[in-house]
Amino acid sequence: MKGEPRRGRHPGVLVAIKLGHTTAWFAIESCFSYVLYSGLAKRSDRRAALAGGVVALECLVFAANGFRCPLTAVAESFGAGDGSVTDIFLPRWFARYLPVIHVPLLVLAVVLHARNLRHARAVSRRRAAGSGPARRSPSGS
Repeated sequence: MKGEPRRGRHPGVLVAIKLGHTTAWFAIESCFSYVLYSGLAKRSDRRAALAGGVVALECLVFAANGFRCPLTAVAESFGAGDGSVTDIFLPRWFARYLPVIHVPLLVLAVVLHARNLRHARAVSRRRAAGSGPARRSPSGS
């Protein structure tokens, strides 16, 4: 962390931190991609909710740490250079803009799933009122 003395450079530890964080980042990005995909595909289901929960938890951790990844401070304490995202195997130019890239996509995902849930609720109300599509009997007639 800034202001604290550095423990010295530990390349093995830094590689482990970067590898662990890159793996976590990939898992969270996979969840984020699924949330976007399922929103576009009009699938607001339990899987999308679970993936959205993972993304929301990541957002809360990031915000609670002053919009700085907590692992950045850990990596810096083991000798990584100052600056954002020193703890991940991504090109610096890409890593620097991750929040800028993700915020509009996050808003889009929320809008898509809100639309999907509104539509599902309207269909459910119509069915409950008896104005839904006609159902076929099990015999097929």
